[in-house]
Amino acid sequence: MKLHRFNDDGIDRFSKFLDALSADGALAVPTDLLTNAACSVPVQPSPEVQARQFASRMEAARYLDSVLSGVTGCDVERDAGLWAWLSLFYFEELCPPDGRGDRKPGERARWIPAVDEARRSYRHLLAGAYRVYRAHRDNPERAMVLLHTPLPRTGHFWYQLASRQELVTNPAIMEAATELYLGHCGTKPKRGATSEIPGGVFRFAAVLNQFDTVWDLYAMKKEQILDLLPGEFDRFREGASGR
Repeated sequence: MKLHRFNDDGIDRFSKFLDALSADGALAVPTDLLTNAACSVPVQPSPEVQARQFASRMEAARYLDSVLSGVTGCDVERDAGLWAWLSLFYFEELCPPDGRGDRKPGERARWIPAVDEARRSYRHLLAGAYRVYRAHRDNPERAMVLLHTPLPRTGHFWYQLASRQELVTNPAIMEAATELYLGHCGTKPKRGATSEIPGGVFRFAAVLNQFDTVWDLYAMKKEQILDLLPGEFDRFREGASGR
């Protein structure tokens, strides 16, 4: 299908569907909105977008980057209509029904990006992953701590790191977080990494926010970030190349 974007009416109708779905999880998905001329218009130029399954947020972000790289007719990162349309296009992948056939869409920002709210814009399931990938396009694996999960899931890493611009866009911090909490396998968090124990991701975000008032963290390398962390991080830092 050719890539489209929702106009205001399309966003409104998609939003009303999400409201109705929250009350009745068995509602049919209104895929007719995708090509309804009253709701959507083709993006210029209009690349093909394929319905497919993604093994992870990384895989989805990489694919979307390849599709959107040639789009010039809109501000891709900030176009709420584009991302809302893509959310509906991939709705089966993003919001699969549970065992009873019900869907649970969750908060609106997961589907229609809050483009003017920096701390909430990353909550969009597709646009958030895409923005992280784009910020680390030269080496997206450094941000694997945020992109290793299945597409419908965000999780504690996401809410602690992606919502903070000064953390999520810093290459050394993302590389340090991935090495600390995923290790060399890169697919499964270390035990306790997402809990509130000393050295977990909650403390990682808090400690780095404190360091940011004293140190120029953007000027540091991953090894320097790891070396700055206090002893409580040793349980995760063991085996990381910064030590």
